[in-house]
Amino acid sequence: MLTAIICSILALSLKHFTEFFEETVFHFVEQRNTWLFILLPTIGTTAIYFLRKYLFQGRKNKGITEIYKTLYARREHLPLFKVASHYINGFLTVVFGGSTGVEVSTVVASATVGNAMYQRKIAAKKYKIELICAAVTAGVGVLFVNPLVGFLFSMEVIHRGWTKTKIIACSIAAVVSLCIILLFNEQSMFQVAVNHWSYKAIPFMLLLSILAAFLAVYFTFMVIKVKSFFGNINNNFVRVNLGAIPVGLFIFAIPALYGDSYHGLKEVLHAGTNSWGMLILVVLLKPIAASLTLGDGGVFAPSIVAGGFLGLMVCYLGNTFFGLDLVPINFLVIGAAVALSAAIFAPWTAAVLACSLAPNAFVLIGPLVICCFISWQLAKKILPYNVYTYEFHR
Repeated sequence: MLTAIICSILALSLKHFTEFFEETVFHFVEQRNTWLFILLPTIGTTAIYFLRKYLFQGRKNKGITEIYKTLYARREHLPLFKVASHYINGFLTVVFGGSTGVEVSTVVASATVGNAMYQRKIAAKKYKIELICAAVTAGVGVLFVNPLVGFLFSMEVIHRGWTKTKIIACSIAAVVSLCIILLFNEQSMFQVAVNHWSYKAIPFMLLLSILAAFLAVYFTFMVIKVKSFFGNINNNFVRVNLGAIPVGLFIFAIPALYGDSYHGLKEVLHAGTNSWGMLILVVLLKPIAASLTLGDGGVFAPSIVAGGFLGLMVCYLGNTFFGLDLVPINFLVIGAAVALSAAIFAPWTAAVLACSLAPNAFVLIGPLVICCFISWQLAKKILPYNVYTYEFHR
């Protein structure tokens, strides 16, 4: 319970601080001088570079793979500085336009809290997995306003497998995160409610699942190739800024790519645009921009965003060329789910998470589960690993 309380507050503060300053900086630049979009990612990555070099003594962040190492190689631990390191890095990256989100920062920072509890010998030594999974459950649950998402994410992604003690630990953490969500009156990301879906939409939902699988494979391929390319550059300062400059150019051309891009997805949904060129560009460029931003392969927010835009594109395809009345919010939710499912190999997590994106989205639970399993299986057939498991697979 103590671990869950700390991680819930950690996730809540990071989420709202980042949202507030991201919107403030974005609107300031948009109104004053849009050329500044080109420089913002460089400012953010340079600040992170100097903080890492001097404050954190040159120690790098490796994303979720750090958690795998501490769980599967029991002698390794997540040092406590990673709470501050991931918190600050996630905040600065998104606020200054880096094309990712705070999800991976929240996950690793929360896991570090759980690991610290284990190291303090508050609980028996054999409960390291339970404490880390409980921490992640609380952090992710608050982040997506759905404790079940955090529970399933811990079971499917962090430590695959179901044990009695882990279920109890994660259930307690989920209840704590629910209390925090209710206490602070957290709301869904999109305020457009899901009311119904039609059987006429099924062929397009299946098409969306297939396209999302290829999108996830493309994303994984881009992250690995970009990571490999930048890994050959010895100068750390050059390496971090070489990726930031093209990201700034992408944002200048398409402001929807700024930061986590949730704001861009909301604007497109409310505007009802059917600009095919813009939608296709965002779907293709978001993985590239995220790959250039990331050094460690955090694909949570970029997958949700790219999948959401892909869903809107398929929706407009059905409405424009087939005369159907497909509902944009439905396809945005399903697109986000199937892309995430294929990207992180977690169909249950993706399906339940999508239900928390909009009010009453549980109406879509049937199509969501089926489509998430299709995209996951197809992506896994094409490429048997994702960005989180690539190192272990290799």
